[in-house]
Amino acid sequence: MSSPGLSTSLDQGAPPPATGITPTRSPKAGSLRRRLPGSLAWHIGSLAILAVILYPVVWVVGGSFKKSEDIIGSLDLFPGDPIVSNYTRLTEGIADISVSTFFLNSLTLAVGSVVGILVSCSLTAYAFAKIKFAGRNLLFTLMIGTLLLPYHVLLIPQYVLFRNMEMINTYTPLLLPKYLATEAFFVFLMMQFMRNLPKELDEAARLDGCGHLRIYWSIVLPLCRPALITSAIFTFINAWNDFMGPLIYLNEPDKYTVSLGLKMFVDQEGLANYGGMIAMSLVALLPVLAFFVTFQRYLIDGMATSGLKG
Repeated sequence: MSSPGLSTSLDQGAPPPATGITPTRSPKAGSLRRRLPGSLAWHIGSLAILAVILYPVVWVVGGSFKKSEDIIGSLDLFPGDPIVSNYTRLTEGIADISVSTFFLNSLTLAVGSVVGILVSCSLTAYAFAKIKFAGRNLLFTLMIGTLLLPYHVLLIPQYVLFRNMEMINTYTPLLLPKYLATEAFFVFLMMQFMRNLPKELDEAARLDGCGHLRIYWSIVLPLCRPALITSAIFTFINAWNDFMGPLIYLNEPDKYTVSLGLKMFVDQEGLANYGGMIAMSLVALLPVLAFFVTFQRYLIDGMATSGLKG
């Protein structure tokens, strides 16, 4: 039974008696407060690095809307009076050659290189990964050793070879090596992917009477699609942006690629149409971006599943 004094104090709204327990701060709030300065500094540093990386891209976009005389020496990213004549003049061509000719030539080389790499390198990778033959380890070591050779070391011997074969000023020197599995990096990439495939698939196919070609075409290639897509993306980008190869082997302007077409904006007197050059360089990025965006999901799927074994 409660005392009259206590009930009176509660009715009057008096504070409850002290219990000796003091409220404590949430450990989660204190942890967030300690991590806030470090997180803020990390984000600021990331934005600063991003600004440095994107500055050339922004400069090129702004330069494509400037006059040629305003590009060199100007500190402004975007012009006060932008022009679009740099893009419209591309339809007129360069030295009586249509710009579409350069793009068609580059597309021919890029697509041909992709087909050659996928066919030759996948066959070579299958041989190293699935077939046991004499000298396999030695040949694989020699193939990997070619990665240590700089491109410029092989440039002169290859040029002499193709000149003696009367293949200069054709696309053959640029495409033929792609069909001979000379790209050791892509062979190694595909071979490592094929080695991770379950051996039970090959054994089951052999029990059904399949040979190596049937196993390669019907089983291995569909499972290696992420590696094939990755190789195709990098091959297309490298072939599209290649400058040294077409410069060495191509002599006629109507066979030039986009990279050589950009060089034609500088005339023999050293005067350069920088505005047109920058505009065409931006247009030349569109096929590469379109190719990458189209197949990027396969690239991401390959990175996500490359470490999984069935």
